[in-house]
Amino acid sequence: MKQERRDKFLKIKKRSKKITRTLILFTIALGFAIIFLLPTVLTITNSFMNETEINANYGKIFATTEKGGKTFVSETVYIKFIPNKVSLEQYSTTLFKSPDYLFKFWNSVVYTVPIMIFQLVIALLASYGFMRLKGRLKEILFFVYIIICLMPYQVTLVPNFLVAKWLNIIDTRWAIWLPGMFSPFAVYLLTKYMKRIPTSIIEAAKVDGAGEWKIFLKICLPLCKGAIYSVAILIFIDFWNMVEQPLILLADEYLHPLSIFLSKINSGEIGLAFAVACVYMVPSLLIFLYGEDYLVEGISYQGGVKG
Repeated sequence: MKQERRDKFLKIKKRSKKITRTLILFTIALGFAIIFLLPTVLTITNSFMNETEINANYGKIFATTEKGGKTFVSETVYIKFIPNKVSLEQYSTTLFKSPDYLFKFWNSVVYTVPIMIFQLVIALLASYGFMRLKGRLKEILFFVYIIICLMPYQVTLVPNFLVAKWLNIIDTRWAIWLPGMFSPFAVYLLTKYMKRIPTSIIEAAKVDGAGEWKIFLKICLPLCKGAIYSVAILIFIDFWNMVEQPLILLADEYLHPLSIFLSKINSGEIGLAFAVACVYMVPSLLIFLYGEDYLVEGISYQGGVKG
């Protein structure tokens, strides 16, 4: 009897420790989630304030001197999440009264969508080649791809600028398109994913008379669907938020995407900054919410076929 009571007590104690540990981890995760979501929530709620209320709350932060310098904020500025009166004034100006914002938004679309499509096409073909070919040269070339992936874009920015200048495409959309389309990031992820496809499936297809092109279209692409979606989402978010490339390669502001234009909104348009930021977040959020399962599946390599 004593042993049974002791075992029961130990089980209850172990279970209580597990529940306590789970609650602590949940509380910590919830705290981090709230901290990370606060800027987004602040942007959305403040976009529904009118210009007068926004200037009253944050005008001192963005105020400048007569010479254009920043002023010292001597008073405490309180962050306000709930507007006194809900107003669509900022969205009306952004979407209907000022075409500049929508034009820059369209520039972002024009840059991001072709880069995403063509980078995927090039990466799929290159990845299939890395998966099917054998030899020392292939291993060396793939190692070079990995090294390039590890380099931040700022390291390759100067070579990209020199090549773009040599090709005479500075201040054109091609200066953004070409480096983006041939980025090695997607090649690395898709190659690692394709290598998980069992060779027995490919050999069986070859026995049935399938050629390389048919194997690529009928076997590799369907089995890599999760990875393709996840890579597409990552590419879109990466180039949708690009800043360095347009600043260096595009001197003409007419060609700048909305990501550059947001940083140049002056102190008289603080309210517009919130509304434009909300509009700018919509495509990324929709794509992420739609493809969240694919993104997790592709990154964790759960969608591949195991041999």
